[in-house]
Amino acid sequence: MKSIWMGATMAVAIAGGAVPAGAQKASPAIAKALADPARTDQQGDDARRKAAEVLAFSGVRSGNVVVDYLPGAGYWTRIFSGVVGPKGRVYAVWTASGAKYAEKSLPALQARGLANVTAEVQTTNLPTSPVPVDLVWTAQNYHDLPNKGAGEPALRAFDGAVFRMLKRGGTYIVIDHADAAGTGMSGTETRHRIDPAAVKAQVQAAGFKFVGESTVLRNPADDHSKAVFDPEIRGKTDQFVYKFRKP
Repeated sequence: MKSIWMGATMAVAIAGGAVPAGAQKASPAIAKALADPARTDQQGDDARRKAAEVLAFSGVRSGNVVVDYLPGAGYWTRIFSGVVGPKGRVYAVWTASGAKYAEKSLPALQARGLANVTAEVQTTNLPTSPVPVDLVWTAQNYHDLPNKGAGEPALRAFDGAVFRMLKRGGTYIVIDHADAAGTGMSGTETRHRIDPAAVKAQVQAAGFKFVGESTVLRNPADDHSKAVFDPEIRGKTDQFVYKFRKP
């Protein structure tokens, strides 16, 4: 049986839904969150990460419930906290299998005392939420899921967990380092990249509808041959931003 991403590369190349840079304007809630003086330590990264454009594309707004999966140092979590406001909620979660990545970041994030943020290492190896959520967000983590021999079953399990967490009509955002067309998952463990077509096929197979792509993080100068940590390309990789919706 062929892998479900086989033959999907051309689908991404010809599919509609691409959103050019600057096509969506950040809402006042996003602009206010980005301008928060409490974020002065982060704001130097906002332009490189195209934070305003990516958040506008996601559709996140005041009052939303958001899951930030493997939040790292909490860059996106802290912004989400400002965007969703006191009527919203942000769950910054590390699963049990990723607990080692929370050793320093989790205490630092909790120490900020963000009233609408729950930051925790969960006891399960798949993310969960206590309530249905509006947005599940994963940035530069999806390519790690099939590694160490886990393969497509791990992606199916993860996407299924995301589907269960979301409200009907909820949004799933996947941001990751792009690999060359047709490479599938062959570079996930070596180059830390994944073919966007593989992601699109996997997520749609879980029952999601592909909504579109923001191109603000695309970099045609990246030929996809180098690992993302290579000094020549680090911080400048070609990245895709995919938006899916739970029907």
